Amino acid sequence: MKNKFTYIDLFAGCGGLSLGLHQAGWQGLFAIEKSPDAFKTLEHNLVKNKNHFTWPTWLPQKAHEINNVLDEYASKLEKLKGKVTMIAGGPPCQGFSMAGKRNEFDLRNDLINSYINFVKIVEPKIIFFENVKGFTMEFKKNREKGIAYSSQVTQKLDEAGYFVKGQLVNFGDYGVPQKRTRFILVGIKKTLSNATQEKAESFFDSLKNNRFDFLKEKGLDIETNLQDAISDLFQKHGLKETPEYPSFHSGVYGKEKGNYQKLMRVGIENKIADSHRFPKHSTEIITRFKNILEETSIERRNFNVSKIIQEKYNIKKRTVIPLNGFDKTPTITTLPDDYIHYSEPRILTVREYARIQSFPDWYIFQGKYTTGGKRRIQEVPRYTQIGNAIPPLFSEQSGLILKQLI
Repeated sequence: MKNKFTYIDLFAGCGGLSLGLHQAGWQGLFAIEKSPDAFKTLEHNLVKNKNHFTWPTWLPQKAHEINNVLDEYASKLEKLKGKVTMIAGGPPCQGFSMAGKRNEFDLRNDLINSYINFVKIVEPKIIFFENVKGFTMEFKKNREKGIAYSSQVTQKLDEAGYFVKGQLVNFGDYGVPQKRTRFILVGIKKTLSNATQEKAESFFDSLKNNRFDFLKEKGLDIETNLQDAISDLFQKHGLKETPEYPSFHSGVYGKEKGNYQKLMRVGIENKIADSHRFPKHSTEIITRFKNILEETSIERRNFNVSKIIQEKYNIKKRTVIPLNGFDKTPTITTLPDDYIHYSEPRILTVREYARIQSFPDWYIFQGKYTTGGKRRIQEVPRYTQIGNAIPPLFSEQSGLILKQLI
């Protein structure tokens, strides 16, 4: 713990938040993530490759469920009390998500209490909490009528001894090529000498004011769009056998176009991009996608296809969105077949998903590409890992401002 800025990542996923904090100069102590698939990705990149986590000897370096850690290692966590700079992370959001069926009684919602219990035991100096936009909205059958979950969490953290401030933030306003609004909450321990409510509230103004200088230093700007992000990953640039899946083909890199692509490709020498495996669409699907792209005007891109197109092609799926290369994407979900590439008649690849979420190309994803049926409950494939992540480009900016709270 020699580093002044140490943290624990709860519900860490594949490491989007941790990667950004790493780039902002933070030192990870350990990460808690339930999914073995997502943990393998985090471990491969941030534990083995970057040596970002010091990792205590008392905690096995593997996937863990947070309540098991709270039960089995309570005495070890108690010894960390007051010694950790920050606890970060966001509990699973499916119960609150506007993209799915919002369910107040989803068992995963109780993990918020696990997060708060973890905070109470460790008593970090500051807190960084992330969840979906729907977290701020009331449920129709809310047990606490008229009170959103965000208000309940704010109250509980206030009672636990923290000045807190929560706000909706659109990551697209921070250089990410995606319109993705999330609820961000920061907290600072009331007993710290410089702690005030105004200090907690200042985070959001500082974050907003710093973005221009931050992006300029990286050669980026706020308006980065989908084309800026992935136009060097066209299928037409060429195909090679996918290294780990010989029966599939992956795309080779095209020429870099713009600073965003250059930043994503720093340190990459391979001709084949990681996880850039193309799907095996049938001729019928390719023809349908091609027709939809031709029949959807630029103004109608980034929205669900019209009823006319749905009826014409007998589309039963709830969501089919032809993307607009000249704009940021809408919020990408964990379902890649919800989107049609803006220029080629296909869905996006895992690597294109990663680019949209601002993961650099050296970040190698582990596990299956997709899954289905009952396995969705147990498995977290690559698309899902990325769809659930916090964009590292945003978390790096957050990490720099969070230092100023201390």
